[in-house]
Formats: sequence, structure tokens, C-alpha cells
Amino acid sequence: MSKLAAITGATGFLGRYIVRAVAARGWRVRILARQPIDHPQFAGLELDVVPGDLSNHEALRALVDGADVIIHAAGLIKARSSAAFEAVNVAGTANLARAIETSGTNPRVLLVSSMAAREPTLSSYARTKRAAEELLTKLNRRAELIIVRPSAIYGPWDRETLSIFRAVAWRIFLRPRSVHGRIAVIHAADAAAAIAVLCEQGSHEALFELTDERIEGYSWDEIMRAAETAMQTRALVIPLPGPAVKAAAAVSLVVGKLRRRTPMFTPEKAREFLHADWGSNLQSQPPRSIWRPEIGLAQGFRDTVNWYRDRHWLAAR
Repeated sequence: MSKLAAITGATGFLGRYIVRAVAARGWRVRILARQPIDHPQFAGLELDVVPGDLSNHEALRALVDGADVIIHAAGLIKARSSAAFEAVNVAGTANLARAIETSGTNPRVLLVSSMAAREPTLSSYARTKRAAEELLTKLNRRAELIIVRPSAIYGPWDRETLSIFRAVAWRIFLRPRSVHGRIAVIHAADAAAAIAVLCEQGSHEALFELTDERIEGYSWDEIMRAAETAMQTRALVIPLPGPAVKAAAAVSLVVGKLRRRTPMFTPEKAREFLHADWGSNLQSQPPRSIWRPEIGLAQGFRDTVNWYRDRHWLAAR
């Protein structure tokens, strides 16, 4: 019988890619889900679904029972308050850790963190992702822990990166004014492939960053040029100084509250955007002997734009 992978966050953007990548390598897959699953990315897959979330102790015990590997990909990337980040990213991880400790098994645990965890003082998101890492690091030594910190993730089904391409379609793009700023990125399919490989290989108690082939990252101008090329149009790019970026984030937060929505762009997220270095280095990557990224920025943006247009998330050119 094939080995069992238990996955939290399986119904999220990256989580759905992880489920497919792990299943493609022959694993049986068990997922934690708050609602019935009917997403197109799950079509054709046989999944064992445990109803519940990270606050449900019984569901977490059922999830990890007999699992050979546990992939913890659940977590908030945006929230209305610091307490909300804390409840899911920290308390939820603590609940999972307790379930693993009491399971009596010896699983490999793979935590999907974020490169933001390198700078925990920048935001509640960054702080709680680092806290989740530290919680799982304290697990009983029977569990093998691998932490991955993906860079900025994009690809089909992503609604956050969609805003970049919509801005290009409107032919105006506001970006932080940063002379030396670098941003590493990775296509969701590549990130999921790395995680699936690390379920089987990789060092005990390892920490890896995940990026595309440009490990050191891209400047904002390079990202904009790639987006314009993918969209086959040009936009007016307006560099904003730091105070203007922070002011825009404050406005976004107020508008979100008035519309009763949780905005992605907040004052804390502005601090992350203004951080100078979100690049990586080869020593921080998984060994190239077991995994290397396959999708470059030009191809990834082009394929993602085509996908958006096919599904009318973007207007046809």
C-alpha cells in the first residue's frame, strides 16, 4: 500500500497544487477541509477528507493518524487583525503539534512557511509565520521537520497576483520606489513540486527557501516588464516613495473596513513591500540534485495571463 500524506490548507491556492503534486508521486492523500470539496483542481483525485479546521482537536487527531508525512500548509495570508493571524497561524499550528505529539507515530513534518518569516518585525503575518516555525521546531524529536519558505507565489487560480495584471490592463501601475529592492518569485506548480519531492527526500530538520531560476530575485522594473510582455501592452509605471506607499495602504485598509472586506494591501503589508531584499541564495535552496525550478518568470506570467483570459478573469486582448 502506498504511503499516506496528511495535508492542512489543502483547499487554499498553493494547497490545491500541493495535493495534486503529492498524489502524482503515488501518495495516498488525506486532507483537512472545513467544507465539502468540489474544486476543479481536485477532479479525478481520490481524497480522504477529514471535516474540520485547525481549532478542531478531534479532526486533527484523525488527520495525522497513521500518516507518513504531514504537510502543514494552512495559514492566513491576510486578516482583519493581529489576533486573527495569531489564532490560525500560531494557535492552529500549536493544535497540530499536539496532535502529532500524541499520535504515537514518527512522521516527517513539512511546514509551508514564508520568506516573510525572515523578518518577523515587519508584520503580524511575518511574526506569526516565524512563531509557527518555532513551535514545530520544538516538537518531540521523533518527528522529522522540514521547513520551506516560498517566495512570492503566483499562477493560475491566484487572485492576489491578478491585481498586477489588471493594473497593466488599465495601463497604470503604482510601485514602490526602490533602487536596490529585490523580490524572488515562484510559480505555484514549481513550489508544489519542491514540496512533494521533500516529502520523500531532504535532510532532517532542514530549512529551505523556494524561488524560481532567478534565485536573487527581480527588481520591480523587471517584474513590470515581464507583466507587460505577458499582457502584450504597456502601462504607465509610477514609482511611489515610501510615505506614499504607506498612505495608499492606509486608504486601502479604510476602504476594506467600509466594504467589510479583508484587504491584502495594509500598512503592515506596505512594510513588507518596502523591505529591500526578498531575494535568496543557492545555499538556502533545496539541493539541485533533488529539485530545481522549471518555470521562469516570462513563461509563468505568459501562461498565467492566458489562463486568466480563458476564464474571463482578464478581458481578452
